[in-house]
Amino acid sequence: MVDRTVADVVVERLLAWRVPRAFGYPGEAIAPLVDALNRTGGEPAFIPARHEETASFMATGHAKFTGGIGVCLATQGPSAVQLLNGLYDAKLDSKPVVAIVGEDISGPLGGAHQEIGLSRLFGDVCNQFVRYGRSPDEVGALLDQAFRTAAATRSPTCVVLPRQLQEALVPDLHSYGARVITATPGEPLARVLPHDVDLDAAAQLLGGGQRTAILVGQGGRDAAAEIIEMADRLGAGVATSLLGKPVLDERLPFHTGVLGEVGTPAAAELMGGCDTLLMVGTNDPWTDYFPMPEQARTVQIDIDGRRIGTRYPADVPLVGDAAETLRALLSRVRGRPEQQWRATVESSVDRWREVAAERVAAAADPVNPQLVLQELSARMPGTGSVAVDVGSVLYWYARHLTLPPGVNAQLCGTLGSMGCALPYAVAAKLAAHDQPVVALVGDGAMQLNGLAELITVSHLWQQWRDPRLVVLVLNNRDQNGMGGGRQPSPDPTRRRPDVPYAGWARLLGLHGVRVDRPELVGAAWDEALAADRPCVLEAVVDPAVSLAPPEPAFADLRGLYAEGAPARKVREQVEATANADDLV
Repeated sequence: MVDRTVADVVVERLLAWRVPRAFGYPGEAIAPLVDALNRTGGEPAFIPARHEETASFMATGHAKFTGGIGVCLATQGPSAVQLLNGLYDAKLDSKPVVAIVGEDISGPLGGAHQEIGLSRLFGDVCNQFVRYGRSPDEVGALLDQAFRTAAATRSPTCVVLPRQLQEALVPDLHSYGARVITATPGEPLARVLPHDVDLDAAAQLLGGGQRTAILVGQGGRDAAAEIIEMADRLGAGVATSLLGKPVLDERLPFHTGVLGEVGTPAAAELMGGCDTLLMVGTNDPWTDYFPMPEQARTVQIDIDGRRIGTRYPADVPLVGDAAETLRALLSRVRGRPEQQWRATVESSVDRWREVAAERVAAAADPVNPQLVLQELSARMPGTGSVAVDVGSVLYWYARHLTLPPGVNAQLCGTLGSMGCALPYAVAAKLAAHDQPVVALVGDGAMQLNGLAELITVSHLWQQWRDPRLVVLVLNNRDQNGMGGGRQPSPDPTRRRPDVPYAGWARLLGLHGVRVDRPELVGAAWDEALAADRPCVLEAVVDPAVSLAPPEPAFADLRGLYAEGAPARKVREQVEATANADDLV
């Protein structure tokens, strides 16, 4: 019988939990586990990143794009510190990730080189579960508990394994490989539905509304049909959070777009005019764009009861799975299709689309970044994935990229950390080799870690059935980070270095396209999407194009609240405005 080490047991547990790959940066303290992964022949595979931070982003991206559990590996000390950004992304966006950290405790004085208190380091980001492996016979159960906790709480967990333990032989007391796993990665551990009395109360509230708005977040995924049916039954308008943008077909006439500073005026107007709000799986942080206090009666659906009421008061909280809860509500809600309100919402959407077209067509020097995203909309493949970075590109994505139904898009929605898109794109591509992937990146994020992770892409792409991974780099040379209407500084020391992004891709054996003329943007996209290998599309864009965040509806009335105006007076003004002809 072949001797089994603890590292072999870890690999067995990854297989049992259906983990196809682990992302990491190799080092001495994690070397036994990396060697064990490499001996498997690729199942599960070890994917080396250029940096521990991008490895943790890849693990989180895997969880976001697949619904499974992401896994990242690192060693102690600075290597472990670098995992935090991606793990906080997983924590704040509620995604299951397991970090396995190696530790070498064989220093000359019995202490670890590069020693950092790992329990304290991971104590906040992995607050649901941080454990040390102590003996060979407990590691299998310890890994199971880490995965089970990550799946159940939709959060990151951490297991620390000393190198000497990874190398230790496992006593053949029982076979961990035969253990049955009952948890489903990334999904609820049980069917969750609200109580009938709460469903009845929610149905009564929704049925009594005159001007209903539905706000959809990432928790609405797989519930698109139910959301649309509910919107039609109530004559409601719909808005989404950034994370909820892929849930519904944005071409629907009553879909107002993304809510918030990066979003649309139509979505702000929807929230400003509604008297009833249904929130589905969203924890959207743009509270300035929510209805006024006491303006709207609210039903909130979320699988995690801890999130209900954290952004806006909920009159009826419904803890449950979005699709099943909506189906239960639909059987109770009587139809009140408010045609006047729906017509008002659709008029607002039409006006926004006209404004968006005017913004795209506006002259810029040299290229309007909004045009770049609009041209992608006309060419976006009907399947595949989109990874979006943080910065001005987020604004243009939210407003000007229309996602085909079924295309998955992900971003660092709550943490808002720059540098996530290219690691996400790698994870998405590895999860579906035969599907195209588009990464939307600013030049700041590209210089932060994207240039390095293109090396990872160049190392992996020949294994992919469909080689298309297009990295759009919006090169605006703006050192301030967001662009958005500020004139470029005449001081060259305050401008971002103008890196030849497309040229760097070509040096790595990838394809590269650079475009600095608006009439060639469409052709550049055609070339990038038809390339026989991954491609960097570098668009030289104008940093002076305004981000133009929408004005929150009733912003002046919010000022009255801030000054301590009586709630009754403010409510009267809200009602008077809502009944006016120029509601939106």
